[in-house]
Amino acid sequence: MLIGILQCGHAPDDVQAQHGDFDTMFADLLQGQDFTFKTWNVVDHDYPFSPLAADGWLISGSKHGAYEDHAFIKSLTKLIKDIYASTRPMVGVCFGHQLIAQALGGKVEKFNGGWAIGRQDYTFGTHGAVTLNAWHQDQVTAMPPGAKVIARNNFCKYAGLIYGKKAYTIQPHPEFSNSIFTDYVSARRGSTAYPPELMDRADQMKNVPTQNAIIAADIAGFFKGTFKAEVLA
Repeated sequence: MLIGILQCGHAPDDVQAQHGDFDTMFADLLQGQDFTFKTWNVVDHDYPFSPLAADGWLISGSKHGAYEDHAFIKSLTKLIKDIYASTRPMVGVCFGHQLIAQALGGKVEKFNGGWAIGRQDYTFGTHGAVTLNAWHQDQVTAMPPGAKVIARNNFCKYAGLIYGKKAYTIQPHPEFSNSIFTDYVSARRGSTAYPPELMDRADQMKNVPTQNAIIAADIAGFFKGTFKAEVLA
């Protein structure tokens, strides 16, 4: 099964040197699932010719906001709508989660509660409590028609959404292992964009285990048509 990775940004150079870019992280996350991968760097205006160019689609994170006025976001929004109208399953992570919701009629905003950086505990309908790494300030604040909630916490109301068999999206980063996340914090440590107390907390929790493998299995199952979502009330 060919998974098309729509790469919406690039990891910092120091992180790429150790772990590869986002597409490599996702390929590593989903290894052993009998998938092959092809990357389109949509952030650099590289697009597939059709929603049928891959058997399933994965939309990555990005430093950009879904609501920002970038040409690649406009083109990717159209592609998302075309994929949604096709028979191809689609997965979105962080920015991908947000842009799919926005493209399909939801709302994404800069959250007035601030940033989530580092280990976060989420309630998943299928699994109960799951710990994952997150890095975001923007959030989905209104769901689009047809979406159902499959994960949340007190900070992020719509942390996971399911759209029938068409799309599975999550706000946190299952592709960020603890090693990747530690290097990410180091790469971003000097930036004034991120609250230093949250960066300190993220660094202090770098050895707290995450449960990326659980979400990797869900994503793989969704692509293969075997995932059974448990919607939260």
